[in-house]
Amino acid sequence: MRGETGSGAGARRGATIGALGIALLLGVTGTAIAVPPPPPNPSDSEINSSKADANAKAGDVGRLTNQLAQAESKLAQLNDDVELKMEEANKARVDAETAQDEAAQADREAQSARTESDAAQATIDKARADLDKFAAASFQQGSTIGSVSAYLTANSPKELLGRAQMLDAVGGSRLNALDTMKRAQTEKSNKDATARKKQEIAQERKRAAEAAKHEADNAQSAAQHAQDTQAAQNDKLEADKTNVEKQLFEAQQKVSGLQGQRQRYDDWKAQKAREDEERARQAALAASRPSPSQGGGGRPSSGRPVQSAPAGASVEAAVQRALSQLGLPYAWGGGNTSGPTRGIRDGGVADRYGDYNKIGFDCSGLMIYAFAGVRALPHYSGYQYNAGRKVPLSQMRRGDMLFWGGSARGIHHVAMYLGNGQMVEAPQSGLRVRVAPVRYGGIMPYAARMIG
Repeated sequence: MRGETGSGAGARRGATIGALGIALLLGVTGTAIAVPPPPPNPSDSEINSSKADANAKAGDVGRLTNQLAQAESKLAQLNDDVELKMEEANKARVDAETAQDEAAQADREAQSARTESDAAQATIDKARADLDKFAAASFQQGSTIGSVSAYLTANSPKELLGRAQMLDAVGGSRLNALDTMKRAQTEKSNKDATARKKQEIAQERKRAAEAAKHEADNAQSAAQHAQDTQAAQNDKLEADKTNVEKQLFEAQQKVSGLQGQRQRYDDWKAQKAREDEERARQAALAASRPSPSQGGGGRPSSGRPVQSAPAGASVEAAVQRALSQLGLPYAWGGGNTSGPTRGIRDGGVADRYGDYNKIGFDCSGLMIYAFAGVRALPHYSGYQYNAGRKVPLSQMRRGDMLFWGGSARGIHHVAMYLGNGQMVEAPQSGLRVRVAPVRYGGIMPYAARMIG
């Protein structure tokens, strides 16, 4: 039994150092097997060189991260500019349609004026005919308008009375023909001038509206081109950053590998010393006793202390739900309390990226999913801004929602603050859910706190 106990003690010692890859097995006779040959031992210069390389790569990553953050901020501004230009183009289109309607109305009014002008021309023609008729009748009677010779040259009282009656009738009606013709001519001229003026004003408004529409369309196109160019630059920076991060990982792995080799070598040396000490002890025991001593001592506990739940566990639950969606594509209109959903059409930028064919989140949809266990949120960042308790940015903490826009009614983006200047967001069409540095350009002065 004593021999079995001694073997058990040797097995426990082997288990204790098994993580180092070295077994010390003691036999019944107390003899020990030597440790394996020493592992590679990298020099200090190799380790320091690998550390310097890793630090340089880390510096490159930091530099590219800063450049990418600046580029993303510029892209965000360009995105806002595109949205503004799209709205200006919509305004120009509405103005052009209104001007077109006004021009059509002016054409109708001009046509009406021409009809009235034609009627006035008919009045003029009738007045001229009446005047001509009267002039002819006067000539046939041997009289002129306003002349007394019609009375003096009468041959008899009967003829005199007839001429007087004729002149009286003419003075009562026919003599107005000239005035009627003049008035008709004046009215016709006024109507023609009014019609021409209305047409000129309408056509000028139509030309101005069409020019504004053309300018707005060009501005929208230029803004979209700038956005596309910046997006391409961001993609290149992202690719460069990813490449350098890969190099950094490899460099860190090299450092870890060399440091691991050094650690294994140090462990080997320590184990070699323990083996020598054990040999000496076994030799002393063998000299004093005929059998090995009974191993004693309890096995130390290998369990780790149970950590208590972190403060604000519900905040962490919301944070972890948001972080669990990293890498999913942005899809405009996507996301609900159950997770990612298919995006919807917007008739513009999102459609160009095919968001309606993607399963993912937009910015407010990600917040809906993250806070599903807290409360239901509307699928609009502007309403989400008023969903929680307002907190100044100087007091923001992990789990708060951050917003961007010109005013409470003009908010266009939301993200969740993670702490240490980082946030998680569903950024925009063409990108994916990610962790990024907080962008302070255009940020709203308050965060929305849903918990606490």
